[in-house]
Amino acid sequence: MIAITDVHYLPEGGAAAACVLVRALSDAAPVSRHRVVVETVAPYQPGRFFERELPCLLAVLKALNDPVELVVVDGFVWLGPQRPGLGAHLFEALQAKVAVVGVAKTAFVGAPGIPVLRGSSHKPLFVTAQGLDLEDAAAAVKAMAGDHRLPTLISMVDHLARHGGAP
Repeated sequence: MIAITDVHYLPEGGAAAACVLVRALSDAAPVSRHRVVVETVAPYQPGRFFERELPCLLAVLKALNDPVELVVVDGFVWLGPQRPGLGAHLFEALQAKVAVVGVAKTAFVGAPGIPVLRGSSHKPLFVTAQGLDLEDAAAAVKAMAGDHRLPTLISMVDHLARHGGAP
């Protein structure tokens, strides 16, 4: 299974971590949806974003009944050479048993990602990966279902994290 994940910080504190499971990144609909609320999150610290987000992602992945072979995160796997991002920290936390693909909406100077244009958008998504060939990861993101810049399932998991329930 493939887990597409997102985290939303709640106005009252804590965070909601969401995940949709699919059999292939090209699937148009998820097999299942999952959302957990994490009561306490670390404060935001520049350059240490993973300390805030990683526990949330691990919580939603722990709630799954199915084994996962790939996780998609909202953000970067690598921020630069020898500079791990959220995805690299997740890869390490999962003991390098699960590949991680990062899909970021904004560029990060120095990140070794591939820009991917989708739909009619002229604004790329930026793909990084660990445990999976970067070219393959970029091609898979480009092939994800949906006609817009953001693939349907990435939009769906964002909505699930923010609001719960189906979009």
